[in-house]
Amino acid sequence: MIFSEIYSAYYQAVSHILSEALKSPVSAEQIREISEKYAFSESALSIETAFREQRWQLILPNGTTPLKHIPNIPVTNLEKRWLKAISLDRRIKLFDCNFGLPDNIEPLFTENDFYIYDNYRDGDDFENEEYIRNFRLILSSIRERKPLDITIINKKQNNVSFTVMPDKLEYSEKDDKFRLLTSGCRTASVINLGKIVSCELHNGKFSVEKSCEHIGRKRTLTLELVDERNALERVMLHFSHFEKTAQQLDEKHYRLTIKYDQSDETEMLIRVLSFGQMVRVIEPQRFVNMIKNRLKRQKSCGL
Repeated sequence: MIFSEIYSAYYQAVSHILSEALKSPVSAEQIREISEKYAFSESALSIETAFREQRWQLILPNGTTPLKHIPNIPVTNLEKRWLKAISLDRRIKLFDCNFGLPDNIEPLFTENDFYIYDNYRDGDDFENEEYIRNFRLILSSIRERKPLDITIINKKQNNVSFTVMPDKLEYSEKDDKFRLLTSGCRTASVINLGKIVSCELHNGKFSVEKSCEHIGRKRTLTLELVDERNALERVMLHFSHFEKTAQQLDEKHYRLTIKYDQSDETEMLIRVLSFGQMVRVIEPQRFVNMIKNRLKRQKSCGL
């Protein structure tokens, strides 16, 4: 496995124990503490026991180690190729990462090895210098809990300014865009980074009584579908990146509950309509009414 947390955690824990033993003798309590910190809570017992019973002859009974040098886990060629592939991702520049890999390392894969057919082509320009600068400033402000003065372009192509407290960054794989979730300004709780004209640290006092949890942004849709013409497989594939549950009602009928972001509601409406009579909206009634209104407008246009 490449960079598996489960399989590498034990090596990291033992490496830290041996490093401490090179400085001064380690006690059983120290071994347990380091194991719990770098591995798992239950690992402490097995690692400490393996040392104590000399099944791993790396820690002597007096707490010292026969090793002469600090343990080092070298990066394999496969891992280097994986890192090279990640370093070529357009979004990696946003995080100011430097992998320090030689130029002759061949990437394990490239974006040309994938064909993505269900996302939009007008994603954010991740290589734009101003976009990168805004992203890093926002990320730093989230970590340090500092408010921002942000100016965006609205739907009417006008500049609108807000002072907000940045809470979270989220990435939409389908839209290929980053969104900023904020608190402190109800009219700008969700901001598309691609719409930002300017972004600066707020110079002054700004207080938010309660961090925005964005309650109400997540909505739930319940569908019933008839599994004809491979409808079940098509629906599950179409909504594969949404949180959902499915329940079989009988041999042909299924109930599907999907959770989606409020900002994706129009897209959800279009997707549901694309399945025609194979899919029926059960709830909420508000979404049922949206379906009806959409169909009425289409009929009035002769569609």
